[in-house]
Amino acid sequence: MNRRGLMLVICAPSGTGKSTLIKRLREEFPRISFSISYTTRAPRAGERNGVDYHFVSMENFRSLAAEGFFAEWAEVHGNCYGTPKQAIIDLLEEGQDILFDIDVQGAAQLRENMEEGCYVFLFPPSMAALRQRLENRNTDDDKTIRRRIENAPGEIAQSDQFDYWIVNDDLDYAYRLLKSVYLAEGTRPCYMPGLPKWIMHRKIDA
Repeated sequence: MNRRGLMLVICAPSGTGKSTLIKRLREEFPRISFSISYTTRAPRAGERNGVDYHFVSMENFRSLAAEGFFAEWAEVHGNCYGTPKQAIIDLLEEGQDILFDIDVQGAAQLRENMEEGCYVFLFPPSMAALRQRLENRNTDDDKTIRRRIENAPGEIAQSDQFDYWIVNDDLDYAYRLLKSVYLAEGTRPCYMPGLPKWIMHRKIDA
């Protein structure tokens, strides 16, 4: 029986532990595709073009956005990020689940343009814990850390636009919640509208 793929959209303030949770989910469920965004920021150590992101110039990005190439795009922390629309549509129609790791602005655009999906917001245990995590991961300079901390309250203020809330205080428990959300979402009738008819006409060999 054919099944439509689902969009799992996960947002969180930088430093919440989103990447760790996403990695665990994809390791357990390799059928989940990862939405590869376009970005104007420079690659970090170990990141590969076309695998982690499509790295493009600001001029190229603006041109694609003007053409309606993106299902969502936003400028975050001085850089632009966007998700190609047609690639999403093709994968969903093939029955492929897609995970989106985007900011709250992008999630709002995605909901408006695609009119579907499961939207999850991850919270840090506290603002103090968020600051500590950002400082301990040693990937950003002091200016970037300050900017991310300053942006966090605005991101949290938009959490009411999401379907599910998860506080990442205990990593294992937060992962169990995220996994439960993903599995439960896949059982909704909108992804398998033909299931009742398929069940009624299904023939099983004796």
